[in-house]
Amino acid sequence: MTILVTGAAGFIGMHVCKTLLACDEQVIGIDNLNDYYDPALKKARLAELQTHSNFTFTLCDFSDASQLRAAVTGQNLKSVVHLGAQAGVRYSLENPGAYVQSNLVGHANIIELCRHQDQMEHLVYASSSSVYGGNRKLPFAVEDPVNTPVSLYAATKRADELLSQSYAHLYDLPQTGLRFFTVYGPWGRPDMALWLFTEAILNGKPIRVFNHGDMARDFTYIDDIVAGVVAALNGPPQKGKPNAFGNPAPHKIYNIGNNKPEPLMHMIDVLEDALGKKAERHLEAMQPGDVKETFADTSALEADFGFSATTSIEVGIPKFVEWYRSFYKI
Repeated sequence: MTILVTGAAGFIGMHVCKTLLACDEQVIGIDNLNDYYDPALKKARLAELQTHSNFTFTLCDFSDASQLRAAVTGQNLKSVVHLGAQAGVRYSLENPGAYVQSNLVGHANIIELCRHQDQMEHLVYASSSSVYGGNRKLPFAVEDPVNTPVSLYAATKRADELLSQSYAHLYDLPQTGLRFFTVYGPWGRPDMALWLFTEAILNGKPIRVFNHGDMARDFTYIDDIVAGVVAALNGPPQKGKPNAFGNPAPHKIYNIGNNKPEPLMHMIDVLEDALGKKAERHLEAMQPGDVKETFADTSALEADFGFSATTSIEVGIPKFVEWYRSFYKI
């Protein structure tokens, strides 16, 4: 039987595929290789996976239901890890249609596909810490209300959770949603702060520091994220016990983060040390759609799966810098 991973050429998707392949799973990866950021990086990630005989890749836009069905025709899927999405808070201000198509239509296509798989055991899908939006209570807990999204990206991720809840309720389709908190590490995303800062500092350019540096993020290293994803995948929720929605449907939502918000200025200090070079910091106002602080309450994931992130930014950021220098031959 086979595991389908969407967004297989993406940052988290590539690392999840590598771990599943190391466990001798049969993996089908799909991705549309769009140009939201450099497709060459996505292709380089795929090259890392295509050395495995158990890995098959299909170019596919899962927001097109016919393409999605064709990609898995004849396959006996036992589970799906749905990581593909249109990511990024700021880009959603410029191109909202991409988020509606990928995150709403695409997510609906994935759960409908799963509903019609005879031996489907579990759908694990990516949500986001962005769903907490304007919440001020810290740390963010899965039981907290999430009714004040401050970006379209956040709104689409919350809508995905509600779509999944309805399918779990109506069709007993086991699903787990994972609210990721600021994932970073080797093979990361070029639109995220750590990458942008690294690129700018190495090129002698200033970095843009929003809200005048008065921000904090629950930075979570990729190896910790993958450990949580795989643990959740191997433990599908059972029908009967009330979930975060107060419903007995087989659908659970977890925060997956480091459980430790790091001040943005401290993150920059650690990055400067890893690079051996100081940043020119341009302090700017808060950007629309941003939030001041994220902080994951991961107690539910720890209670159910023993998950606990173990990688500090003092360890993880130098690993990213080492990879970055190697990848770009700096």
